[in-house]
Amino acid sequence: MRAMSPYRLVLAVLACVALAGASVTTAATAAPRVKPAATGTQLGTGTGLYPRLIRLAHSGDANGQLIASTVAFDPQGYGSIYRSTDDGATFTPIGQVRDPAAATGFCCTSIYELPSAIGSMPAGTLLWSGSFGQNGGDNRRMSIDLWASTDHGATWSPVSTVLTAANTGGLWEPEMHVNGEGQLTLYYSDETQQPAHSQALMEVFSADGVTWSSPYPVVSLADAGARPGMAVVRTLTDGTRIMTYEICGSSFGCDVYYRTSADGADWGDPAQPGTRIVADDGTFFRHAPTITVVDDGSATGRIVLVGQMLFDSGGQDGGNGTTLLTNSTGGSGTWQRIPAPVQVPTAYDNYCPNYSSALAPTADGSGIIEIATDYVGTECDAFYATGAL
Repeated sequence: MRAMSPYRLVLAVLACVALAGASVTTAATAAPRVKPAATGTQLGTGTGLYPRLIRLAHSGDANGQLIASTVAFDPQGYGSIYRSTDDGATFTPIGQVRDPAAATGFCCTSIYELPSAIGSMPAGTLLWSGSFGQNGGDNRRMSIDLWASTDHGATWSPVSTVLTAANTGGLWEPEMHVNGEGQLTLYYSDETQQPAHSQALMEVFSADGVTWSSPYPVVSLADAGARPGMAVVRTLTDGTRIMTYEICGSSFGCDVYYRTSADGADWGDPAQPGTRIVADDGTFFRHAPTITVVDDGSATGRIVLVGQMLFDSGGQDGGNGTTLLTNSTGGSGTWQRIPAPVQVPTAYDNYCPNYSSALAPTADGSGIIEIATDYVGTECDAFYATGAL
């Protein structure tokens, strides 16, 4: 069984420090601001973890703007929201999401723009979700909360608590998507089914964002030690949904897998692991994958994938932390390597360097914008850059 991920562990530590009333940036502030290994421009100031990036497409005059989010601390955790109106050349902080539940731990957020109305929320509403309560003590009950913004990320209001754990197991890494039936779907990593499943990928559905269905399995393997998690869902240009995720645990090495769905609700047999992603030169990612889709004129669009670390048959590859993989056949067939816009050559199995980086296409589809994290001294900061496709 894989222990708590480095990212989840550090968020628990930061939450402890916050509860104690100390500044989580004390050590980082005292340390010299040495040049990070990562390239790119720093996003904001101070700690910025678990970046996410979307381009508005259902927001009227705001369409085309980029909205980014990170997990920040001051000392209590909050969601930090940024906007770019120049296609990723610069980002400006515009808002914060401050959920009181962050006082007992805060982790792994996501941001999403509604393509159609959900309940009273119109198309163009921004949604934000995160995991809370990981530091709630021996009898903790973690939750996933949902917030909404109707002014493109400047101000936020609570919508619902999507899930509350029935036991002390974790609820991690929410990801949102409106499925083909018009329901808001939230995917998450579930540790509450132990010992039968160390972790499973699950989904819940809602017609209004307030009332949610019972959970359904997406990836739930017979191997009790398997840990599928960190789902990211995007829509290909032909309407097919694609999900990437890692599988860690006793028989898996945190390699990256994918599966597809016609509607974003039914993902096939949850007892099957899916398809492992391997490039045409034999390299593959481990840990914390994310994807974006570029409309390149192909039938499905060009999928661009990032993972924390790059391996080959002999171990860590020379392109570790500096590589993306792409595919223009819906995930099947071959994947090819291209340089990553933000280079993090020191990436390793740790909550910070190149962990769960964010990707979005440039407005004309000729490039890719990336936000990745790396240490500056002892502080984990986010950096952004644009590269060619």
